[in-house]
Amino acid sequence: MEELRKERVWNRNYVKAWSANFMLYLSFMLLTPLFPLYLSERFGADKADIGMVLAGYTLTTLIIRPFSGYIVDNFPRKTVLLVSYGIFALMFGGYIIAGSLIAFTIVRTLHGFPFGATTVSNSTVAIDVLPSSRRTEGIGFYGLSNNIATAIGPTIALAIFGYYYSFDLLFVLSLLIGCAGWYINSSLHLKPKPLKGDRPALSLDRFVLLRGWSESLCMVCFAFAYGVLSTYIAIYGKEELGITGGTGLFFMLLAIGLMLSRITGTISLRKGRIAHNASIGMLVSLCGYFIFACFHSIWGYYGAALIIGLGNGHMYPAFQNMFINLASNDQRGTANSTLLVSWDIGTGLGVLLGGVISQYSGFHWAFWWGWIVNGLGVAFFFAYTRSHFLRKRLR
Repeated sequence: MEELRKERVWNRNYVKAWSANFMLYLSFMLLTPLFPLYLSERFGADKADIGMVLAGYTLTTLIIRPFSGYIVDNFPRKTVLLVSYGIFALMFGGYIIAGSLIAFTIVRTLHGFPFGATTVSNSTVAIDVLPSSRRTEGIGFYGLSNNIATAIGPTIALAIFGYYYSFDLLFVLSLLIGCAGWYINSSLHLKPKPLKGDRPALSLDRFVLLRGWSESLCMVCFAFAYGVLSTYIAIYGKEELGITGGTGLFFMLLAIGLMLSRITGTISLRKGRIAHNASIGMLVSLCGYFIFACFHSIWGYYGAALIIGLGNGHMYPAFQNMFINLASNDQRGTANSTLLVSWDIGTGLGVLLGGVISQYSGFHWAFWWGWIVNGLGVAFFFAYTRSHFLRKRLR
């Protein structure tokens, strides 16, 4: 017990990586809720144009992540982190000088490359600086930086915009916050890690964690449901329930659930009960999606947000630990990128197919299909993935 206390989770390097990740997502979330309004007012973009402009960011993020894992695992991680983080921060200045919709689209699309690389490299560095005995709970706490930034970022942005009505002010603020995150990471002290040379330089497992294929499939299913819900929640609330200003509260309750479950879930993670934590989180989330699809009321709307947050807050860090435990030390970047790519694919499919389903069958069927696909992921986990992880884990 004394040795466990000496190996602190919140060591100096971990706090820096945690804080830099918070800055990364805060700078990102300050602009996310206002981009559609900005594009409409500044360039006269319609809904179709706005969707196409903002979709480019997601596409480039998805493209770069597998290569990011390879780069992080094969080059000095701090160097990769500082280069990608620096480019990410500086590109906020591109929004200020973009004078046309085409120029803005180019900046926005290119911005996805450093964002995807930075999320992979920063999370990998955070895992590196954790003592092995506290790694599972440290991964759980790390996600709080995303959750807190996601919860407060839009609120801060809307308050500033409502007072000053200045998009440029928010662009500058995101630029400064991004630079602050880069400066924090520049002071990291990382030990050089020897890289293994016994694998082919361009083998497939340098880009994708093949050992985690079943975990990836589950993650795609879980992300599909989240993609449907998060994308169409606002228009569903307005058209079906008459909720015009409740989207912010929905995501606030979702973030509160995420934060509460991440904090409480670290107890199980600390004891090594990774599969147990994943199981609880999946089942709770499944209940949340069922409530949202089944009960068309304000109580179902907001109650599901909290329950889904509680479930995902248990499930996601448990799955990240599963990916890390299936990878060798020199594959941590690949493990992180595989997890993120799986989530991106599932979310993208949810957005795409959810729109098609809602167009022809209504929002109710879209949300029911989100629940069904999520349920298939849960069933596959208990039928195969759980035992696969327990057999194949390296630590």
